[in-house]
Formats: sequence, structure tokens, C-alpha cells
Amino acid sequence: MLDKLEGRFFVTFLAVLEEGSFSQAADKLGYVQSTVTAQIRQLEQTCGQTLFQRLPRGVVPTEAGREMADYARRFRRLGEMLEERMSRLEEPRGTVVLRTMESFCVTRLSGFLPGFLGEYPEIRLRLETGFQSDIVDQVARHAADIGIVPRDPGRDDLTFEPLVDEKMIFAASAELARGIEDEGWSALNGRPAIGFGRSCLYRAVAGKLLGEQGAPVPEETEFPSTELIRQMVAAGHGVAFLPEIAVRGEIASGRVAEIPMPREVRLTHGLITRKDRVLNAPARALRNKLSAYFA
Repeated sequence: MLDKLEGRFFVTFLAVLEEGSFSQAADKLGYVQSTVTAQIRQLEQTCGQTLFQRLPRGVVPTEAGREMADYARRFRRLGEMLEERMSRLEEPRGTVVLRTMESFCVTRLSGFLPGFLGEYPEIRLRLETGFQSDIVDQVARHAADIGIVPRDPGRDDLTFEPLVDEKMIFAASAELARGIEDEGWSALNGRPAIGFGRSCLYRAVAGKLLGEQGAPVPEETEFPSTELIRQMVAAGHGVAFLPEIAVRGEIASGRVAEIPMPREVRLTHGLITRKDRVLNAPARALRNKLSAYFA
């Protein structure tokens, strides 16, 4: 018997039982009456019992129909429980791994994360920092769900979704910036470039920009955080190439100044994910909220 029963037959049966009429059940379900009649007839044939007594006005259940009602209601409840359980799998809960640059965390995600985690208290965010190459590698190897990188890696196995267009600048203390503007890069007088190290894409872009001007690339002093770089730049210990937003407050206060360059440099930071990866619910929530936040 079980292989001949369909869930929609029970739904139709209960509609007829509750409405007391084939025509009213059809209206409730959005069917034509002939569909309801056919489904009840098929259910009766499968059970080998008449389920409804047809009256001049409507129908009433037979003894077999009353027995069927109990099982039909259990079936409906089971379907509701299954639907509820499956829908819970779509609720954003669990762990999501996001890998991005430390400077992006400080300047951009600090305003986003409190609201996101407040809205999704059951999401456990594992935030890791790195540079372009290892972020791309971690996402490609499924070690991170989502990455945020300063440039489209241009890989066939990854998708890149632009988030924010960052203006990049050379920054120095106000006094050192004036000296460089007046005397050229020789005004550094041995002071280093202050940055995140050789693995950082910013270093390569800065070197190319200086090379276009025929300026020497200064030795680099490496620091692990945006905050340290800001402090060292403001104290006059060197020059840094970084997103303008990272030193916007210091520029506004006059402690740091932008060094004029022949052309503007912008880097488009964006989300990367594997094309063949089906993101889980927390990862989808994070991706969607990031896209909306930076839109």
C-alpha cells in the first residue's frame, strides 16, 4: 500500500474532511473539483475502503474515513516537523572562516562586525589575517570559506566580488612630507619605508609607483599592525604606502600628510570564494551582509 500513497492525497483528504465538501476543498487547495475527486478516488482504491459518504450537500467520513483521519493528521504533522527541521539547516548558525588583510580588518571591518555578530549570535566567526597570496591559497584549498583581497587574483577556480575601491597613498609625518615635496625622496635621509613586509601587495605596488618616477625604493622596516605603522609614520620614522582611510584621522589632525604623487592609485578590495564550493548558511549570511554593507 505504501508505495501507492502520495502525500498530496492525505492533504486533499484532510481538506475534504475539514471543509465537508469536495468543491470547497478544491477552492481551499486551489484545485479544480475533478482533481480532488480523482485523488480521493485513488486513495479509496489504494485503501480498499470508501472514505466519504456522498450526501446531497457535501460529504461525511465513513468509519474507514475516521480511521484514516488520524493517520492523515499524523502524516501532515510529520511533514510540518520535517519542513521545520530542514528550514533550521538554512538558519545562519555555526562556524565561518574569513581571511583578510589586517589593515582591512582595522579600517573597514571594525564598523561592520559588531552589527553582524549582534544580528547573528549563533554564528562563530573565525577571523584570520594574511596577505593576498596566502588568502587566495587558503580559499582555494578550502581552508577558508571567504577571503577579502586587495586585488582580483584572476583565477578560474575563484569568484571575485568587488567590495570597496581604496585610494592608496604615501604618507609621512607632516614635516617629512614637506621635505619630500620640496627636495624629493632624498629627504628621507636613510629613513625606511614602513610596511607589512615583502608578502604584502602594497609593497609591490609602492615599488612600481616609485620606479615610474625614477625614485629609489627605500629599505623597509616591517611591522605587524596598522596601528604600529600609523604611530611610526606620525612620529617621523619613515614613509608608508597604505590605504588613505588608515591615516585619515592623523591627516585631519595635521600629524600626518599625504605625499603628492603624479597619478592616483586605487586598489579594489573584494570577496573571493571557490566557484565549486557550496557555502554553508553562516558563510552565505556573511557574504550577503558584507556585500550589502559595502554597496
